[in-house]
Amino acid sequence: METLPIILMLLGASVVTVVLFRRINLPPVLGYLLVGTLIGPHALNLVEGFAGVEHLAEFGVVFLMFSIGLEFSLPKLYAMKRIVFGLGFLQVLVTLAAVTAIALALGMSWQAGVALGGALAMSSTAVLSKLLTDRLELDAKHGREVVGVLLFQDLAVVPLLILIPSFSRSPEQMALIMLLALLKAVVVLSLVLFFGQNLMRKWFYIVARGKSAELFMLNVLLITLGLAYLTQVTGLSLALGAFVAGMLISETEYRHQVEEDIKPFRDVLMGLFFVTIGMMLDIPLVVHHVALVLALLAALLAVKFALVGGLSRFFGSTSGTSMRTGLWLCAGGEFGFVLLSEIRRLDLAPSLALQVTLAALVLSMMLAPIVVQYSDRLVLRFATSEWLMRSMELTLVAAQSMRTEKHAVICGFGRSGQYLARFLAQEHVSYVALDLDPERVREAAAAGENVVYGDTTRRETLVAAGIARASVVIVSFADTRAAEKVLHHVHELNPGLPVVVRTLDEKDFDILHRAGAAEVVPESLEASMMLASHALILLGVPINRVLKRIRQTRVVRYRTLRGFFHGESDREEDPHDLDEPRLHSVQLVAGAYAIGRTLRDLAVAGRGVEVTAVRRRNIRALEPSDDTRFEAGDVVVLLGVPEALAVVEGRFLKG
Repeated sequence: METLPIILMLLGASVVTVVLFRRINLPPVLGYLLVGTLIGPHALNLVEGFAGVEHLAEFGVVFLMFSIGLEFSLPKLYAMKRIVFGLGFLQVLVTLAAVTAIALALGMSWQAGVALGGALAMSSTAVLSKLLTDRLELDAKHGREVVGVLLFQDLAVVPLLILIPSFSRSPEQMALIMLLALLKAVVVLSLVLFFGQNLMRKWFYIVARGKSAELFMLNVLLITLGLAYLTQVTGLSLALGAFVAGMLISETEYRHQVEEDIKPFRDVLMGLFFVTIGMMLDIPLVVHHVALVLALLAALLAVKFALVGGLSRFFGSTSGTSMRTGLWLCAGGEFGFVLLSEIRRLDLAPSLALQVTLAALVLSMMLAPIVVQYSDRLVLRFATSEWLMRSMELTLVAAQSMRTEKHAVICGFGRSGQYLARFLAQEHVSYVALDLDPERVREAAAAGENVVYGDTTRRETLVAAGIARASVVIVSFADTRAAEKVLHHVHELNPGLPVVVRTLDEKDFDILHRAGAAEVVPESLEASMMLASHALILLGVPINRVLKRIRQTRVVRYRTLRGFFHGESDREEDPHDLDEPRLHSVQLVAGAYAIGRTLRDLAVAGRGVEVTAVRRRNIRALEPSDDTRFEAGDVVVLLGVPEALAVVEGRFLKG
């Protein structure tokens, strides 16, 4: 059977299955495994030979290791060294030792034990990282421990992928191969890391100056596959080269953009890889030995929970944190399948052991989200001090969050973005700026500006910029189509977040407002007003009158600038301003006519007055809807001329 029809069949089946799995909130990895299992040689046998697909799927592992390299950071490792090289190292080492001892007791070789131990030691980085993010637990104590252990597990895959292939040789040959591999790895890594960092940054700078998304993407593929090929030629693995490529780019300002560009390739090829893993699963054999599968599943969950929890406790964590860390990490992970594919290829373990391990890993990954969901209940049930610790942690989090100021996300760091950043800095407002000009990013970052290289029209880039925690987004470039994309992503990720957009002129004013912009600033209008103001002043028009005219024009165009609260000083400064629209607050005391009625019932729109906000129990809602029903104690903010305001105030209070 030709390769193309096989790939089309896999893609079609994968799309349908992954859609179903996402609807029931299960990891897509399990969907790919199910597809492979169903169409594989042990079930429907729709694919007679899948060597071509397996070869293509190998690149999925390459891009996955590249992504792991992108996450590699020496400062991060140093900051978490106690967790990564303490808790993480011991978890992998003890798991390897325990599984090896069991394998020897069952009559298998120590090589098979080490290989299977490596597969069972892994946990799912993809699943657990997403769960930590969704549950806002990345900064929790158990979250930091989970991330640290996952980081070491990811790093441990690299030497395991080098070590396991040597197990098929004699002990003497294996020792020689390992020694040569170690020397090669040291030489290659030393050369690449010593010379590669500056070279990589300069090369990406040259490529990024082309301002071409296609060129940038081609360059990422060239670097990834080129270094993977280099390490393969030297007798090492493709995965090691991809990991090194990611590690080199991780310290440059292009990291976030590279991560987003490579993600589609990684996800698609990893999907094909997991389909081929599913093809390995012999359903009749697994069903026949279902007791063994369930026994291994129970042992895996129990032993890893006890091991990780005990080690966490040994490193000084509380009982509640230790239990949570153990529950989060007790299941298997996707790198376990990567190692199992190597074991199968080298025929290191008996077929039954391989099938039982594979089935147990699949089931454990299915159970992982459920275990995490009930982890809090289990901890609160069995950790006696957890209630007190929880209240203390919540107090500390609340105290810390009160001192934290929300930031602005500046999309584009050209002249407008830089001027804006200076205004924000003068008011002590923190910001994160994103820009696609490499020279500008390099110069500004070197000068201490908080700017990074990234495409703001991509959803993932905005997530990386902390859109969920931001106070405002400002689109400082005048590109309507790009601004619409930014607005779409922002309102998907954080619907209540206001977005201010710059545009060249007023022709796209309504389009951007309909797309969800809180305010649209036409560049031509602002330039015209500044030209007019300078010209009028030079012509002898009093500056107060000029400023009033500018203010009136802006009030008409910008919703957030409409009106202001007047006082005695305003009447003294400008007696001719008495009939201008202004803001006025009306408090609904007990017995007021508006209490229990909606804004539609009161029909104030036809009286030339607009309700701009309602403040209820110290919460302020801008632009309330016609269905807003008023309550006692509400403060209603009205906009209109004085005479109309007096009429509407009477309507609200007396009917």
